[in-house]
Amino acid sequence: MKCGAQESKTTMIKRQTQLLIQLFTFIAFLIPPTMAEQSAEWNRFRGPHGSGFAAGCQPPVRVGKNCEAWRVPVPQGLSSPVLSQSRIFLTATNSGELMTLAFDKKSGRELWRRAAPVKASEKVHQAGSQAASSALVDEQSVIVYFGSYGLLCYDHDGNELWNKEIPTPKTLYGMATSPIGFEKLVIMVLDDDRNLPDSKLSCSKVVAFDKETGKEVWKTVRPFSRSGWSTPIIWNHKDGADLVVLGDGRLNAYDPSTGEGKWFATGFSRETIAVPIANRDHVFASSSRRGGDGDEDTNPKPFWDSILPFDENKNGRIERSEMKPPFTFPFRPELPLGHPGFGLPMPDNPKKREERVDWILSWFDKDKDRAWSEEEFIKGFKNKPGKPLLMAVRPGGSGDVTGTHSTWSANKNIPEIPSPLLHEDIIYLIRAGGVLAATNANDGKLIYRNRISSLGGQCTASPVGANGHLYLIASHGVISVVATGKEFKEIHSYDLGEESETTPAIDQNSLYVRTQKHLIAFRKSE
Repeated sequence: MKCGAQESKTTMIKRQTQLLIQLFTFIAFLIPPTMAEQSAEWNRFRGPHGSGFAAGCQPPVRVGKNCEAWRVPVPQGLSSPVLSQSRIFLTATNSGELMTLAFDKKSGRELWRRAAPVKASEKVHQAGSQAASSALVDEQSVIVYFGSYGLLCYDHDGNELWNKEIPTPKTLYGMATSPIGFEKLVIMVLDDDRNLPDSKLSCSKVVAFDKETGKEVWKTVRPFSRSGWSTPIIWNHKDGADLVVLGDGRLNAYDPSTGEGKWFATGFSRETIAVPIANRDHVFASSSRRGGDGDEDTNPKPFWDSILPFDENKNGRIERSEMKPPFTFPFRPELPLGHPGFGLPMPDNPKKREERVDWILSWFDKDKDRAWSEEEFIKGFKNKPGKPLLMAVRPGGSGDVTGTHSTWSANKNIPEIPSPLLHEDIIYLIRAGGVLAATNANDGKLIYRNRISSLGGQCTASPVGANGHLYLIASHGVISVVATGKEFKEIHSYDLGEESETTPAIDQNSLYVRTQKHLIAFRKSE
């Protein structure tokens, strides 16, 4: 009897435990993502889950000298700051040396720097960097990626734990994707322009490594993807978890534990940069048209006006003889002539440069008179292939879900480089020229679109948010603080004093901004 009674009691305890687990799981599912993320650290590119939003944090709103806690010099690099509880981590490059740096949050003091085993060798765009990928941090380690080498793992005191050499992928502009974590894995997207042996398909892949040892756990090939610059996310939804990767023309989902492919959606640009964002019901992904166009019907006039300085004889045409350096096809007319991001990259070799100019001329020179008229340019510009895209995808699909699980899509106000930010069912998108758009996440309809005059020019930093405010940074170094909500309201703007092209980080009371030469902490007084 005692044995039976004990067995019955044990069974009852097991059932109660199972019921409690089910109850807690159900409650956790009901908790809005913003509540669930309050305690999450800014431990990867774009912070908690790649969202860009730090729920529960209160950095200063009126950013400026009065709340500048410290400003310290840092070497060149385009990686964004990533945080642990007490430290800040960056990657950088100086005189060909690739390095990882750690700073004290409270004082800004540099705690350590470690050089990679090799010198920088990766070929990157003139406006890029060989230290563009941001770190991944957990309780024990900091993991960094350099295209010239691969992965390096240190403890928080700078002691190397492991390293993993990875052949440098061939890309158009250099590697920029960052590592992300899932349970005991570190995941890297290694998209590549090289083909598989004896094949016309790409040798791109997504790979998971053991966080503790660096050993490969799984690898999944991505044969239809070429080089890309987006960082993936883990999307937690009602059916489980997906590893979501935005790449060349496609949004793909994989099982993050095994790498098994689940679904994909098409229609995206050849060049994808933004990080996807998600809530429980949808994942959202965006890409501009190749070259940076954010609207399906882009006004070609500013592009034509941007190359008129090459019209030396002032006859209203751009003749082949006038297409001299720094002539190129304009991608971003808001940038000055000669800026590396202004237009299509041109070869350094004079002969190849002339061949590239002939190719560009042929795009719109329909009457073969070796010149562009304004009429030819505008007509040809309007016939550019592809379109910008912001798409909302529901969970639960398999295979090609473009026509079955896409709830809505939009083709206007799409940034080229900055990632979107989702907060309380509004998607915020900041574009070159300082154009901020707010879109309803439920139906894709535009809520507002406003130009922020202080942010005119290029914007490469992704928006971040906390405490009911967005923090937006223009590449020329102005930060604008805008209230979240359905009505546009700029609260404050501040000139950082130097260029800034990286995404800020946020903790409980601070905003950390990397500029061209400094790392700056703006801190709310306690």
